[in-house]
This record gives sequence, structure tokens and C-alpha cells, in this order.
Amino acid sequence: MTITPPALSVFETLESEVRSYCRGWPAVFDRAQGSHLHDEDGHTYLDFFAGAGSLNYGHNNPVLKRALIDYIERDGITHGLDMATTAKRAFLESFQNVILRPRDLPYKVMFPGPTGTNAVEAALKLARKVKGRESVVSFTNAFHGMSLGSLAVTGNAFKRAGAGIPLVHGTPMPFDNYFDGQVPDFLWFERLLEDQGSGLNKPAAVIVETVQGEGGINVARAEWLRALQELCHRQDMLLIVDDIQMGCGRTGGFFSFEEAGIVPDIVTVSKSISGYGLPLALTLFKPELDIWEPGEHNGTFRGNNPAFVTAAAALNTYWADGQMEKQTIARGEQVERALLAIVDEMGGEGVSFRGRGLVWGMEFEDKSRASAVCARAFELGMLLETSGPESEVVKLLPPLTISADELDEGLRILARSVRETA
Repeated sequence: MTITPPALSVFETLESEVRSYCRGWPAVFDRAQGSHLHDEDGHTYLDFFAGAGSLNYGHNNPVLKRALIDYIERDGITHGLDMATTAKRAFLESFQNVILRPRDLPYKVMFPGPTGTNAVEAALKLARKVKGRESVVSFTNAFHGMSLGSLAVTGNAFKRAGAGIPLVHGTPMPFDNYFDGQVPDFLWFERLLEDQGSGLNKPAAVIVETVQGEGGINVARAEWLRALQELCHRQDMLLIVDDIQMGCGRTGGFFSFEEAGIVPDIVTVSKSISGYGLPLALTLFKPELDIWEPGEHNGTFRGNNPAFVTAAAALNTYWADGQMEKQTIARGEQVERALLAIVDEMGGEGVSFRGRGLVWGMEFEDKSRASAVCARAFELGMLLETSGPESEVVKLLPPLTISADELDEGLRILARSVRETA
């Protein structure tokens, strides 16, 4: 189809220059349902972006929408800070019964504020409070949020520079396979910890993503994650897993760390936990770490009750019987086969791919190619974004509820976009 960029006058004249997604997708979107968005001119777009991972169950999921409308129509509480409400109780009971107990996870649940970076800030603050130390170790190409504490443990130089001040008390270490398998895991990290002359302050915690989404779809091996947990235990450091984008089923299991068989001390969850794209975030931690004083960490919008309603509906609908995990793994195998075919068509030169579940990335040696592929995909009616430190990776993040036929359609558009940008 041919898409004529709309007149974006009010966006260009009034909205800040900081806007980004709208520059790559020059359309004015009006409606969305399931795996598709529709713009005001009647064009339809297949969504392989899913609200940056906040729409795992698709747009306006009918089951979640019905629960939300019913709650609003009966004048259910909308804003409640951390007051006890029936909506919060229903969510906590569902989360405990459907997610935590079946996985034998002991976590307490904290509502730190409604966004992912709020959850990370709370995790960092708690780890420092528990251990009485300031330093936190993160990893190369990590992304943990845009507020100052989260930025201090984020790797991207462009995003870090936006802080405008020195970002302190964070130390980067090599992520899995950073040295292409040439250096034993954690050799540098452990040497620094044990050497009294290294200059590394004893860390309170280590924060890690099991799959680095913004960093380029870098997938940590299960054995690497297990070794990291063992290192943290030996060295008296807390292990924080940032599951904001990769949790809520994105990699298969509800938590992305399940495959590795680890139990982090602290876990951050946001994006798709509300199920509907409504703001909600959780910081989970082992009970012995719950040393907060009442009100020591708070936030006006930590009691987003409509999000509790849709979150409980999502858990009870999609996670009570184990089918979502099986479907995501099957869909992931479908993606993997298609990406392999694209790479084979290109002769295996200049492109590679990696991923888990329903998060995949195609990396191009010609770093400008990824943006060109995403631009062509948009012209063909599909939303794709790039990731990686130089936007060199095409990122595939479709809704978990996408049908096999819709997934095939998107993969055909991707293949055509790669072919036509060669």
C-alpha cells in the first residue's frame, strides 16, 4: 500500500523535539485491536512492537476490556495511593495463586510507582538499604530506565548523556558473550571483587536482564545466569533481575529467569503486568529484605486500580492453565524458522539473529540497514523498531496473542523488507 505522511502540524509545532517513535512511523493512529493498529486515514498496520512490550495480550483485549468497563461502570475506585481496595486485593490474590505459589516463589509485592524505572529505583534503593553499601554492578549494553538511578546502571552512552550530571555508584561488567567466548565468565568481575587493590567498592547488588531488549536482543545463557547467582551468593551481593520487558511471558515462562532455575533476591516487573497497557509496576523481593519503614518509598500513582483489574483478568485468563507458555514457545519456533530462511536467502553474509520466546532480533553488519528495514516495513504496513547501541538490530516484539497466520504475515513483510533494502 502507499501511505502519504499526514500533516503533523500540531505535533511539530507544539510537542517537544524529544518525541521519537512518531518520527519513524509518520501516521496518526486512531484505533487498535488485537495485533493491528489503524490510522485516521484507514490504513492498517500489523504490530510487531506491542507497545515496547506493554501489550503482550494485544490491543484492547476483549476479556480485559470487559473487566475494565464493568469496573468503571460500577464506579470502582480509580485512584487509591496505597489504600486497601477490592481491586488491589483481587490482583494480589491472583498474583499469589496463579504466579507465585505454583513457582514456589516467596516474594513480597511492592507497588513503587507506575513505570518500570520506578520499580528499578525502588530495587536499587532497597538493595543499598539492606546491604549498607552504595555500589551496584550492571552490565554492558544494559537498559534499566531513564531516571537518574536507573540511568546510572544503563549502558547506552546517548541515553546516559541526557542526564546532564555525573552518573555515580554504578559499575559496568561484561554481559554474557561480550568477548565472543574468548574470556571465561566473570573472570574480570571476580578478580576485582577479590583484589583489595582493584578499586572496586564492594557492591550491594548486581542488576541484570536475562535478555537485553534495548541493548540489542542479547540473550544470556541459563548457565551464565546460574553462575551469576552463585557469584552473588558467595560475595554477599543481592541479585536483581530486571524483568520489565522480558517478563509477563515474553520469553515463554511468566518470568524470564525461570528457564535458568534461579530465584533472584529482587525482581522488577512492569510493562505488561497490567495486561492492557495501563501504567503499573511491581518490585518483588524476598521477605527478609522487607525492611522498609512505612512511607519510606512512595508515589502518588502507585495505586492504579483500573490496572489492578485488568492485571488480575490477564493472570486468570492466560496464566492459570499453562497454555500461554506453550503457545509462546511454539510461536518462537515459527519465528526462528523464518529468520533462518531470511539469513539463508542472504547467503548468511552480513546478518545474524538471536532471541527467545517471542522476542527476536536481526543484527546487520551494515548498521544503517536495520533502520532501512524498519522504514520499508512501515511502508508495507507493519510496525518494527530497532535496538542496540547503534540501532543495528531489527527488533521483533509481537503480541503473545498473535495468531500463527498473523505471525506468518509479519514475517513475510520482514523478509520482503530485508530483500528490498539490500
